[in-house]
Amino acid sequence: MDNQLRGRAGRQGDPGSSRFYLSLEDDLLRIFGSDRISPLMEKLGMEEGEPIEHNLINKAVENAQKKVEAHNFDIRKHLLEYDDVMNRQRTVIYDMRKEVLSGESLRDTAMEMAAEISEELGARFAEEKVHPEEWDLTALRDAVFTQFGARLAIPEEDVQGLTREKLAARIEEEARSAYRKKEEEYGEDAMRYLERMFLLSTIDALWKDHLLSMDHLKEGIGLRGYAQKDPLKEYQREGFDMFADLVFRIKEESLKRLFHVKVQREEEPVRVARQTPPPARRVNLSRGDISRAGVTTQRHASKKVGRNDPCPCGSGKKYKKCCGMGA
Repeated sequence: MDNQLRGRAGRQGDPGSSRFYLSLEDDLLRIFGSDRISPLMEKLGMEEGEPIEHNLINKAVENAQKKVEAHNFDIRKHLLEYDDVMNRQRTVIYDMRKEVLSGESLRDTAMEMAAEISEELGARFAEEKVHPEEWDLTALRDAVFTQFGARLAIPEEDVQGLTREKLAARIEEEARSAYRKKEEEYGEDAMRYLERMFLLSTIDALWKDHLLSMDHLKEGIGLRGYAQKDPLKEYQREGFDMFADLVFRIKEESLKRLFHVKVQREEEPVRVARQTPPPARRVNLSRGDISRAGVTTQRHASKKVGRNDPCPCGSGKKYKKCCGMGA
């Protein structure tokens, strides 16, 4: 049963055996063991075409196979570790979507987001080592209006005693006030619907863009190894920074749309004064019969005068030499 497949021999009820043929030019030996096997074969005096059955040769082939298996295992292990980064991010996003879909009211969630963004705006424009009078309050007011659609009013006498915390509290207060006006104008039911719609659409749109960015990062992260850096750790670090930015942009974009939304209500139809339509003209179709169409043919009342007949004026002359001369 030599040189036959074990499966075929097993189906016939025989124990069977197998024999493998391997070339020194095979990738397995060329990459992982050819440099040691070829000199060994020359020392043993083996000729071309002779079966290699020495224990040293078999041991070298076995070591090469173990190296290949270890290399492939490392590849699969790194793939799982890379995928684990995306799985953790995907879990956070799906939990966020589930919360949006299951919650009846997202008003508290929206106000928590507004507080976080207010704190970020205060930290961006209020530097700790700079005096409050030197803060760029004009740019801050523009940023608050862009985000919340509200005008931030800070009297000049209050600027000197401002801190980051107080500034963030003022921004949050303006945001809450603007949101209450939206609820009064459009009603709570409409705002609850808009909260859910804007959050879901923003999460889905930005998450798709984030997946594409993570794919681009994964494709080029292997080059970090040339800079003596671990590609996996670099992928984890940069992926975390990108995901943190994603979560903040979800809050920022969804609130910006929510605070700037304009709901158009259905207007009552304008009543047009009734006007008396002009009388319809009566049109009669005749199909060639003029009398049925109501059209009268004009006919001459008198008989036509011949040229040689007496002139009807009573002159006694012929018509052609009297009144009919120009005819």
